[in-house]
Amino acid sequence: MSVSVSRSAARAFPPLAIALAVSSIFSTPALAQAAHPESLEAVVVTASRTPQKAGEVLADHIVITAEEIRESGQTSLADLLQTKRSIEIKRNGGPGTDTEVYIRGGNGKQTLLLIDGVRSVSSTSGTAMWSAVPLSQIERVEIVMGPLSSLYGADAVGGVIQVFTKKGHGAPQLTFSAGAGSDGEQAYSAGISGSTEGDHRVRYSLNASHEKADGFSVRPARVVNPSTGSVTSYDPDKDGYTKRSLNGQVSWELAQGHEIGAMFLNSYNRADIDNSGIPVFKPYMVNEVDVYSAYSRNRLSDNWISLFQVSRSYTRQQSFSSATPGVNNSKQDNFSWQNDISIGKDLLQVLLERREESVFNTAQALQNRSRNNNSIAFAYQANRGNHQGSASVRYDDSSVYGSKVTGGLGYGYRFDQNWRVNGSVATSFRAPTYNDLYYAYSGNPTYGNPDAKPEKGKNAEIGVHYDNGRTHFSAVYYRNALTDMLAAEPCANGAPGQCTYNVDRALLTGVSLEAGSRFGSYRLFGSLDIQDPRDETTDTLIARRAKYHGTVGFSHTAGAIKSGADIVFSGYRYDQSEHKDRLGGYALLNLHASYDLNDDWQLFGRWNNALDKKYEFARGYQTQGSNVFVGIRYGFK
Repeated sequence: MSVSVSRSAARAFPPLAIALAVSSIFSTPALAQAAHPESLEAVVVTASRTPQKAGEVLADHIVITAEEIRESGQTSLADLLQTKRSIEIKRNGGPGTDTEVYIRGGNGKQTLLLIDGVRSVSSTSGTAMWSAVPLSQIERVEIVMGPLSSLYGADAVGGVIQVFTKKGHGAPQLTFSAGAGSDGEQAYSAGISGSTEGDHRVRYSLNASHEKADGFSVRPARVVNPSTGSVTSYDPDKDGYTKRSLNGQVSWELAQGHEIGAMFLNSYNRADIDNSGIPVFKPYMVNEVDVYSAYSRNRLSDNWISLFQVSRSYTRQQSFSSATPGVNNSKQDNFSWQNDISIGKDLLQVLLERREESVFNTAQALQNRSRNNNSIAFAYQANRGNHQGSASVRYDDSSVYGSKVTGGLGYGYRFDQNWRVNGSVATSFRAPTYNDLYYAYSGNPTYGNPDAKPEKGKNAEIGVHYDNGRTHFSAVYYRNALTDMLAAEPCANGAPGQCTYNVDRALLTGVSLEAGSRFGSYRLFGSLDIQDPRDETTDTLIARRAKYHGTVGFSHTAGAIKSGADIVFSGYRYDQSEHKDRLGGYALLNLHASYDLNDDWQLFGRWNNALDKKYEFARGYQTQGSNVFVGIRYGFK
């Protein structure tokens, strides 16, 4: 299969062939001989809700470290995610505008965002407010591909992305960063963190950031509808954004094995938007993300750890297209009690959860609605020499759509210290949003369907992985069959317009490849996703998903100077279902570099889209051309 795929890739898109060539080179035995015994293996939490060494995690995953975030030079979480395999994004303009993140061809409602273990998803739209999540406050990111509903419940269909905000350790440390760039972009951040010593250690962290940009025109002056030929005019003015964020954490070790803690994140993002015509009132949108949590972690016995967490998350959206804003707010309260019980080398987990949701929306049908969900889950991880296994089952009972049972089985075998193979099967579901259930507008008072049921998914995958500390390679094949998908169809009750029904089916299949290696002061890396995200109802590609996408690049360290480049590429997509409004493929060249002035101060810079490629994520929305950003930071080592 690899020969035919390579040949067709070379004809279709040159960067794709480059990525395949790099992947094949990395996997040769010649590069696998020199290991780094001193290298520290990453720890992954999201895949099993407990810390695991990356080499023991059965689920397909990616870890983005603090060092990688700094070296990228990015200021947007979506731009960082776009460079990772299995990830595609859709954005209506620049970094501050509405954004969706797709995993393995699924839609934005099938991607679950966690912030320090807390769900952050709008109950009305079903998507996360990615543009409002501040990258400057993030210490690390974990991406787990594939369904995790048996651990996290609704919406973990395509995968889970968890961001971990900055924590404190060691002596008090001040951090500072400031930079400026194209389109009037400015970004500032500052923080303090640390911990005390002794038997009752206190860890603390407080960080603040401010970003703004004059931006560019989100919409071109004239947009032609390719289907009808009609022309729509837009205000050609610049559309900027402003983002303000504050994050803090504190924990206290009461006694050995007993710790309490709390965290918060507040982020405000205001972004200009364009409506048709030349408006008297400059339209804009405000997105806010707030997360609060408190926990108690207790070792109740030598083999039993209890974690109790109480959390609240808000998503707030206000659309100012006129003097009277449209309001779309949701609140989620979550109560979670997780028990990890060691049985020899095995681990039994018992989880009890309750989630309470409420929304407020200016749409009459959505005002002051609420629902709740009670859950119980069991998971078991087994280790028998070279064999690993996992099993999980979860029962969710919603006050609106009833009960759902999901489960998963995983198996892994390690051939030697470097080679392993993993496989899994799992079920998942996406809960109907408040919009799916109740939304109504003047032209269609029955768009929402109170009888809408959850979407369902069945996934199977197998992967092979190689990692000797210096060189790594992975290849994963997956097949995710989705049924009862919610779609807008002509109303069966004779009402005007369309209504929401569980009618669509989709099949998401693909192969995800990744490789990387270090040669002295050089690091080479590449990834490639070959996928077929297909709407089985119409037998067409799902809108805004490409048949292939990936990244290829390198980085280099020479004394105090670090530099690197990557090419992010994607094949063509369609803006609408049934293969309407084709969006061309693209390849973006991004450059980054940093220079250590001393042990504390560092200059850094990035140059995104260096070749000024014109491309679109969505029809009629422009993307940023060639842009640079330079800055200085203190105390991040």
